[in-house]
Amino acid sequence: MGPVFWVLIETSITKGFRAAVAFDMGVVFADILFIVATYYGSVKLFLSESNKDGLFVLGGTIIFLFGVYSWLTRSKEEEKIEVTESKHNYFGLAAKGFAINIFNVGVFIFWGGVTIVAGPSTGNDPLNFVTFFAIVLLSYFITDLGKIVVAKQLKVFINEKTIVFVKSLLALILVISGIVLIIGGLEAS
Repeated sequence: MGPVFWVLIETSITKGFRAAVAFDMGVVFADILFIVATYYGSVKLFLSESNKDGLFVLGGTIIFLFGVYSWLTRSKEEEKIEVTESKHNYFGLAAKGFAINIFNVGVFIFWGGVTIVAGPSTGNDPLNFVTFFAIVLLSYFITDLGKIVVAKQLKVFINEKTIVFVKSLLALILVISGIVLIIGGLEAS
């Protein structure tokens, strides 16, 4: 529910389906870069079986803290980002999606937490790791396509109250997920 979500909805409403898909492709490309960076930054941690339980605790803690941060900032006013590109400037829209996502430190921290948890879970096999994240990113992209399609219908429901409710729900899910991972890592050690 950060800037990417709102720009995706706005782009869909003002510029159409193709423009919103181009914007989202830039976002997905930034996510792929984050995943690759966090994977290569932590690959040595994955290779040691003795680190597995600690990685669940570390990843769970990162996700938990991200959830707490999301909870504490859920009612702050989102900065409205204007999309001014032409409807046919798909490369510009993809670049804007990439830029908005790549400069969001929270996204990097989130993917870092997921990468740290997914590394040991995939058996330290690069093919399993790539398959896992390909499925996650494909699911993410399909979900975004759904958002794009129903954006015009969402317009009537978007107000401050619903934004705070959805942000609160997402933050709670992250906190609970982080706690579950931390407990799982601690119980296994």
